[in-house]
Amino acid sequence: MIKKIGITGLIILVIASVFVFLSAAFTVHQTQQALILRFGEAIRIVTEPGLHFKMPIADDAVYIDKRILDLDSESQEVIASDQKRLVVDAYSRYKITDALKYYQSVQSSARANARLSQILNSAVRRVLGESTFEEIVRDKRPELMKRITEQVNNEAAALGMSIVDVRIRRADLPEANSQAVYMRMQTARTKEANDIRARGQEQAKIITSRSDKEAKIIIAEANKISEITRGEGDAGRNKIYAESYGQDPEFFKFYRSMVAYEESLKSGDTRLVISPDTDFFTYFKDPLGSNK
Repeated sequence: MIKKIGITGLIILVIASVFVFLSAAFTVHQTQQALILRFGEAIRIVTEPGLHFKMPIADDAVYIDKRILDLDSESQEVIASDQKRLVVDAYSRYKITDALKYYQSVQSSARANARLSQILNSAVRRVLGESTFEEIVRDKRPELMKRITEQVNNEAAALGMSIVDVRIRRADLPEANSQAVYMRMQTARTKEANDIRARGQEQAKIITSRSDKEAKIIIAEANKISEITRGEGDAGRNKIYAESYGQDPEFFKFYRSMVAYEESLKSGDTRLVISPDTDFFTYFKDPLGSNK
């Protein structure tokens, strides 16, 4: 009987020892840190990964993530300093730097995200509300994100958190405003295109008018030169005729008659009604032209 009691006591002792060991031992992953609470009061923070021990029953280990965490805030409407409405979508990355403050202020990641989201949204509205539309979407976006990060960091420090980065994912006009802006831009571009087209047509008319004027001048000059050349040719021809006539009037008369016959008797619809006794046919009646 005593032997059985001894064995039973030994088993109970072993079980109790295992229970105490399991209650006292805890492990910390490399992505975590542990806050040790004794009857609900924080006594120490374990940041090193591995196997650690605490007082059984009295102590509890609360695990807190020490990685960089993401926070996506909901889209919100912001009024810029130039009274333009914007739909802003921002997100941030943060890490827990003070486990004790974190546990005392928010205790859980859900509450931490809710508090931090409020702080982020307030900072976004505050900073962007002091800036113009152009500064937000184009000119000073990096500077504005830096200011938002600093302001969020100042408030997040009291929660045991540190903001690594804040980014504005999207900053656009509301859908109705975007459509109105698009229509204004389209109208402006159409007007600009019409102005450019009108100026082009005006330039085309000027160039065409100038070209037509220059062409008329060139043609007039060419006609003038041709008339002068033709006149000089006619004068030379008449001079040759006159000299020929002076040397041999009969031959010149014969030549002129042959040219007249050739020109007047060409094939065509022209009809001549002339008496055969006229001087025109002198060389038909007498090749020597002696008959008058």
